Amino acid sequence: MLRRLAAFLPAFLASLSLGGDFPRHLDALPGSTPTLDGVLSPGEWSDATAIHGPQGWISTFSPTRDPRDLSFTVYVKHDQRRLYFAFLVHDDILYGIDTPRWLPPNNARAHSLTSEGWPWFGDEVELLINSRLHSGAAWKGREEAAGDGSSWQMVCNLTKSRLGGIGAGGLLEGEPRAKASAWDTYRRWIETGAMQAAAKPLPGGHGYVIEWAVSFDPCLEIAPGRFYSPTLGDRPFGLNIAVGDLDQPADGRGNFGLFHHEEWWAGAKGVRTQLRYWGTLWIRTKPPRQ
Repeated sequence: MLRRLAAFLPAFLASLSLGGDFPRHLDALPGSTPTLDGVLSPGEWSDATAIHGPQGWISTFSPTRDPRDLSFTVYVKHDQRRLYFAFLVHDDILYGIDTPRWLPPNNARAHSLTSEGWPWFGDEVELLINSRLHSGAAWKGREEAAGDGSSWQMVCNLTKSRLGGIGAGGLLEGEPRAKASAWDTYRRWIETGAMQAAAKPLPGGHGYVIEWAVSFDPCLEIAPGRFYSPTLGDRPFGLNIAVGDLDQPADGRGNFGLFHHEEWWAGAKGVRTQLRYWGTLWIRTKPPRQ
């Protein structure tokens, strides 16, 4: 009996592993490889897990009360080599498309493609992943993303990007952008295709699509020099997701940077970027039993 219990216990404990203290989880199941073109083709994401917002998400700035103002569906899956996210965002006003490219009063260089800029200034999505849950270094206090394969926070903006410049949507270096090693890592991932994303307004406007790919190697570094592989089985990762909505300056009056909305999947205002307040992403190696 004890021998059977000892064999069962590690798997049981693993099933209880959390990516963060926030009690929310999301499964990435194996699926087909999508085309990263900013278009959700019929059936392309039908094998993905889907979640919806902003109901039940955490508002950093003005609460979202009208789904025409901001609402979204997030899809996630993997193809044994890369993790894929898609975002279908409904938004009645697209910053820099339906509005001038106005600047916030506290950063005249918000659109600089340097560490002085704000990569998240605009209509945007952020992914935050912590890969080190089994290494004994998940978190000890108020740690935020390290800016490497162990934990990171990156941005896909609708109207600016590292590869396309101002006016072209795509990936940008995220946080901690003031840390030179993080900036260099993020830029290398973008330029080498270790991370790829496409961002495109919906036909007729009133929203956009982002499709985002994250390579297991080098972006999910579970231990120094060791990257996640499906041969390791099901594994939890820390996860947070943000969807930011910038409209007219008056809409964000009283908010940092005059942001209108910023909705977070996990955490709480003021701590949502700390590792311990993230939710859990489970990468599953097999589809659920039918």
